[in-house]
Amino acid sequence: MTGRWRTKSVEQSIADTDEPSTRLRKDLTWWDLTVFGVSVVIGAGIFTITASTAGNLTGPAISISFILAAIACGLAALCYAEFASTVPVAGSAYTFSYATFGEFVAWIIGWDLILEFAVAAAVVAKGWSSYLGTVFNFGGGIAEVGGLKVDWGALLIIAFVTLLLARGTKLSAGVSLVITVIKVAVVLLVVIVGAGYINMSNYSPFIPPAEAAEGGSGAEQSLFSLITGAEGSSYGWYGLLAGASIVFFAFIGFDIVATTAEETKNPQRDVPRGILGSLAIVTVLYVAVAIVLSGMVSYTVLRDAGEKANLATAFSANGVEWAATVISIGALAGLTTVVIVLMLGQTRVLFAMSRDGLMPRQLAKTGEHGTPVRITLIVGALVAVAASVFPIDKLEEMVNIGTLFAFVLVSAGVIVLRKTRPDLERGFRAPLVPLLPIAAIAACVWLMLNLTGLTWIRFLIWMAIGVVIYFVYGRRHSVLGRREASAVE
Repeated sequence: MTGRWRTKSVEQSIADTDEPSTRLRKDLTWWDLTVFGVSVVIGAGIFTITASTAGNLTGPAISISFILAAIACGLAALCYAEFASTVPVAGSAYTFSYATFGEFVAWIIGWDLILEFAVAAAVVAKGWSSYLGTVFNFGGGIAEVGGLKVDWGALLIIAFVTLLLARGTKLSAGVSLVITVIKVAVVLLVVIVGAGYINMSNYSPFIPPAEAAEGGSGAEQSLFSLITGAEGSSYGWYGLLAGASIVFFAFIGFDIVATTAEETKNPQRDVPRGILGSLAIVTVLYVAVAIVLSGMVSYTVLRDAGEKANLATAFSANGVEWAATVISIGALAGLTTVVIVLMLGQTRVLFAMSRDGLMPRQLAKTGEHGTPVRITLIVGALVAVAASVFPIDKLEEMVNIGTLFAFVLVSAGVIVLRKTRPDLERGFRAPLVPLLPIAAIAACVWLMLNLTGLTWIRFLIWMAIGVVIYFVYGRRHSVLGRREASAVE
């Protein structure tokens, strides 16, 4: 197959992992992958958006929003598990799409993943900086440099993570394990201690009556509202569904486990275990925290706290100041591992694209520690600029739409690969194909429709830029394209 629809065979993808100059070290076990999954997923949602979403969109029904988001993620996770066990190569959805839909779609999804991981890392780094100010009581890490406001706290964490990743993936896994133990302990503390302060009256009304959302008109309302003509609202069923689309950000990360498949000792067995295990653990913890949070304090208190609402707000409202301090420390530790794994995913996607020639090949060179040092340093610099200078507003939704788009393509890819390559060895097989992938696609599209029209506009602009770059650079430098041209000659 020629042109932009040419596909890269699974066998060729696996063979390319043996190039000496671009070989990643196989150090990881299923336990490392589960730690990566839990360490990146727990943090962003529990510590930064659960309270604000409950206050502004869902009310006590935030737990239902988490369950809806978890169902969509669970369906997609089964598809990811099958793909990762079949094509154990760095790049996740990018690599899977190359083997099923062709080079152009692979580029699009790779460009999409760059948006997802880079913006997510920047968002979480800014959250880390905010908690740093809370823990040490100095009001945040913002400094003015030459008239430009710089978030030096975000800059600090990105610099630390960049150096850590350059030193090796196994070292990063070890650091993540230690910090993950701390933050899981803090989450359990929230559930156990917070349960003692539950007031059943705070659960009523469970789904508050719909209210007109501030700024919820035009492109600021969800795409679903725009299509159906319904006005944007907080609370009610629209608020509940919009909340599911927002807290979906809390589950982002399990797919990053798939980007480390090439560095796993036994990927056919261990990658599915890592993906499904981490998702199961965090779903139970998330729902438990959401139920306790909603019972501890009225959603109106969280609403009045505005953007500053977080888990510590509920404990402070009940006079449990020591718990609020511990939560802030746990959040600081938790968000550290989130940044580590998001940047790891970002570097591995760019590594795969560079090895295929769609990005400059020189970037795919690995160093003495078996890591793509050049890409790691470049990613670190770009994320540091985004996190330290740009505002955080609406960035979470940009991450969500990028992730959901990737989930749709991976789910569809499972159906395609089952038909085109039934002979491939699959370490894990998703059940009920094609019904399950179709359900995953439907769930993800539904969540995408509940994101704002403005988010869709920004996403389409980013995709358009990616299309231009592909035709100007990627298509002409494709390694697969050059191989096909040589074969014809």
